[in-house]
Amino acid sequence: MAFKKPTVPTTVPESPDRLFRDLPRRKLPSLFDHQGQMLRTYVAKALDVPDVALQLPTGSGKTLVGLLLAEWRRRKKQEKVVYLCPTRQLVNQVVEEASSKYGLAVEGFTGKVKHYTPEAKAAYHNADRIAVTTYNSLFNTNPFFADPDIVIVDDAHASENYIASQWTLSISRFVDEDKVLFKAVASVLKGALNTTNYRRLTGKWESIDDATWVDKVPTAQLAKIIDELHAAMAENIGDDSDHRYAWRMIGDHLGACQLYVSSSEVLIRPLIPPTWTHGPFANATQRIFMSATLGGGGDLERLTGRPRIKRLPIPEGWDRQGIGRRFFIFPEKSLKEDEVADLRRALMRKAKRSLVLIPSNDGAEALTKDIKENLKYPVYSGNDLESRKADFVSKSPAVAVVANRYDGIDLPDDDCRLLFIEGLPRAANLQERFLMNRMGANLLFNERVQTRVLQAVGRCTRGLNDYSAVVVTGEDLPAYLTDRKRRSYFHPELQAELEFGIEQSTKVEADALLENFKIFLEHDDEWEEANQGILDARDRADQAEFPAMTQLAAAVTHEIEWQKALWDGDYTRAFDAARDVLGKLDDPGLRGYRALWHYLAGSAADLASADGEKGLEKSARDQFKRAKEASNGITWLISLARGSAEAPTPAERKQSIVMQQVERLEAYLHKLGTLHNRSFAARERKIREGLEDPVCFETAQVVLGEHLGFEAGKKEDDASPDPWWRVGDLVLVFEDHANAGSNATIDATKARQATSHPDWVREHVPGTATANIQSVLVTPATKAKKGAIPHLGRVAFWSLKDFKDWADGALDTVRELRRQFGEPGDLDWRAKAAAALEKAGADAPGLYDRLARQPARDHLKEVA
Repeated sequence: MAFKKPTVPTTVPESPDRLFRDLPRRKLPSLFDHQGQMLRTYVAKALDVPDVALQLPTGSGKTLVGLLLAEWRRRKKQEKVVYLCPTRQLVNQVVEEASSKYGLAVEGFTGKVKHYTPEAKAAYHNADRIAVTTYNSLFNTNPFFADPDIVIVDDAHASENYIASQWTLSISRFVDEDKVLFKAVASVLKGALNTTNYRRLTGKWESIDDATWVDKVPTAQLAKIIDELHAAMAENIGDDSDHRYAWRMIGDHLGACQLYVSSSEVLIRPLIPPTWTHGPFANATQRIFMSATLGGGGDLERLTGRPRIKRLPIPEGWDRQGIGRRFFIFPEKSLKEDEVADLRRALMRKAKRSLVLIPSNDGAEALTKDIKENLKYPVYSGNDLESRKADFVSKSPAVAVVANRYDGIDLPDDDCRLLFIEGLPRAANLQERFLMNRMGANLLFNERVQTRVLQAVGRCTRGLNDYSAVVVTGEDLPAYLTDRKRRSYFHPELQAELEFGIEQSTKVEADALLENFKIFLEHDDEWEEANQGILDARDRADQAEFPAMTQLAAAVTHEIEWQKALWDGDYTRAFDAARDVLGKLDDPGLRGYRALWHYLAGSAADLASADGEKGLEKSARDQFKRAKEASNGITWLISLARGSAEAPTPAERKQSIVMQQVERLEAYLHKLGTLHNRSFAARERKIREGLEDPVCFETAQVVLGEHLGFEAGKKEDDASPDPWWRVGDLVLVFEDHANAGSNATIDATKARQATSHPDWVREHVPGTATANIQSVLVTPATKAKKGAIPHLGRVAFWSLKDFKDWADGALDTVRELRRQFGEPGDLDWRAKAAAALEKAGADAPGLYDRLARQPARDHLKEVA
């Protein structure tokens, strides 16, 4: 046989930008200036830095920069390089671009390891080719890529859920595979949850507030049940379960994890993914993170578990210039719900091919049905796009409807000129929901939420000359994008596009919106004039920096040190690290985040004390007290601050109930939306008109309760009371007499009914068995028969006129609070709301106490 000749080393240029000139198969004549600038900066400032981040806008050639860095290091240092993408579709796209556009030979790895070819595996192991693969191919319990030298993380902003998933157990009540495990875990958690929350967890709830509930099992409670929880999970996670991989990673570290609960899910995960324990990632010579948006508040470090990432500055000029052109349409600013649906179909007809991003599978199914029935167009799902994108872009007409996914989908140029975004959840998981909505740590997520928004609106503008219309509807996203204060934090180009889109969407008919879309699609002289207006607005705009970013960036190394110590079971070191975090956070806007870290410091001290460390029990209580003071409304923080043996004071109990009411009011206002006033005004009108109509009075009373942050209800059963309002363990149950005249007399039957209502509530309203329940008689009557008087000592009296006057004042209070409302989790707004409700006499504890002091027998004149 003929022996192979030894490979002669080739000369490698001194920088990656010069390597590009030596690629004979490349289709591009040269690099853009900003690409060369970034490559030279990397060589000069970050060649030997363990963790480095590059920021380049989408469509500016970021993939080529990453591939050139990878190829240059592979050739120069014979390093094994892994280039990570979020999805298989993007892996295939990068491999295709590398070969057909850049003249680079790379190796794509998707699917199961057993299907990798021997040639492909050898090419990677011998450092003959770059490996392009998904995040999940590196972040798993037994990766083929066990010891890469260089890890390049593309779309780093999207990496968190992929990376954290290796240490995350999400147990769903609605997934068949999880049902037995969910029941076993819920049974263990029963001892750590109060009755109401346990009912919510197990699906025994009635109101929308129960459905959206999220909470956390305190670490102190988790420590008490951890052995039982471990046994239940180990027994019910089988060898064929998808959960077995994450369980291997966290099973021995449950005490270092946080446990979150909701009405549909139990989530167990560490606050920060412990990537330092994963050799293929942690032991690489260098990790290179690439993203269109990196931010400066330490968020990338939190997402990846890397404490010090060197950021290379964005190339000159890109701080003002954007990629492509987006024409924003906000139909809900002018149109009703049915008109918005009609416009959507008309736009789809005009565009022929369009993409819809929608937050839920149920919403996607309903929209798919609508498109098929009304337009007769073929509809593609997210999985379809990943496996057969070429089929979609070759069809006209066609619509892709993608549920709960806002990145990893690229449809440039004529692939798609019309993008619909029907809502965008702020929080991607239970941990984020808890930190935002319960702890009020919104500032922490400003950059992360903004990045998700930017990625969503840019799915169809992937290059400098690309253009797409973006139609924005739903509960959260329109309000987010149209808020003037929030817009100031966007890139100047996006600010200008939004300003133009808002103006064109306000006080217009559907025909005008459709005509403007036609002009935009044609992209001729008429659009050029409009586009110049956008450019002028861009030049006038300045991008503000989110508040407290410097402090958040300074704290992140200590946050990761805390998670490392906790993972190692070194609770004293974790306590010290948590206090180091707190030493960096003093911005008033970080009050909710400080509350979290006081709680985490207290939990670490509590665990250390339980481990025998002297003197830390008092430190734990002090930290819990500070957490309680910084974040009102979390009931278990009160008990932690006082110690399990001490009951909360009356003031603490009142504060807890008021904050529960405020959180419900916050969720109510958020659901009604702030983009326009129609929904809020309709609710207000329904209440005011209903209270004047005896037939509709009770219905209006239910809506009024909800409007004020109460859980409210009414059942039309035999012997059932009129409406009831509830917050925490306080319940007001009404006996209404709205259709009576001022000369009416309360008889014994009516009085006995009112007296029996608390018993009915305890029997029929879940979670009220031990509640404090006050029966309230609302009536214009001023007299009661002698036989009724003995029954009216435990029934509160509220004259109909006083009730209506009070309701008018309470409605005015809520309207003013709505004017000040921005987003859920704003602790300053919550404090103002609590004070305003108390001033209006509409807070649950104050109202309950006032009515309890007004027994009907003292206000009604006894008659024969």
